[in-house]
Amino acid sequence: MPAPSVTINLSALNALPPLPVSVPLADKLARASEVCAAVRDATSGHGVAVAFTGGKDSSIVLSLWLSLWRETLGYQPSSSKPLTLSPLAISIDTGLKFPQVTALRDKLCADWGVRLVLARPDVDLAAYPVARDKLSCCRDLKIRPLGRALRARNVGVLLSGLRRDEAPSRALRPYAEWRGETEDMPAHWQVNPILDWTEMDVWAHITGEGLPCCELYSEGYRSLGCMPCTKPAGAGVSERAGRDQEKERQLDVLKGLGYF
Repeated sequence: MPAPSVTINLSALNALPPLPVSVPLADKLARASEVCAAVRDATSGHGVAVAFTGGKDSSIVLSLWLSLWRETLGYQPSSSKPLTLSPLAISIDTGLKFPQVTALRDKLCADWGVRLVLARPDVDLAAYPVARDKLSCCRDLKIRPLGRALRARNVGVLLSGLRRDEAPSRALRPYAEWRGETEDMPAHWQVNPILDWTEMDVWAHITGEGLPCCELYSEGYRSLGCMPCTKPAGAGVSERAGRDQEKERQLDVLKGLGYF
């Protein structure tokens, strides 16, 4: 598979006006498909990966990207088809993920015929001060492993399940973000197809399409991260209220380091 060109320009996606919250889900789904199609047209599917966590949002993005492969890139899962020809998902596996999440992640990729790459940290977790310094922890366990995986697979476009309504710091994020090269990350485009969706939209789509989802959501969790930094968050609070709030306050700093 040829390496992607960093000269690919997806900035035209940002000429699309953001969709209001009140727009029907069908329109938001059409926009998400349009964004994915633009990535397909610019790359022919080469050098593209889905940042797949096993959570609800990235499962939707993976299903949308897989649909494009099936419909317009001629892909059908097959035991005889070389795995290198299948859609690529990269999952940051810190070693601290909920086992229910990783089990669903692995099963979905196997069932859907998706090539799964696990981006793992090169630290000894038994000796590492997990979650003590949130920025250092996220950089060592998430950002650096992701950067290595992108470089090793020549990924020039990373599709994420990021949504504007998840956090105030994400409210103005665009569909396509050019991420320049840093010490930890190669230059690449981050593309956010379901940026306009709300949490309710996500669940309506999952229910309507019968997409599998992790059982932890039925136990009070609304956003799933690493076990030490995630707890249930009930109704009446923000979706990411169950995430470590010290880390949440530093999302902009983490973004500058290469975080979603």
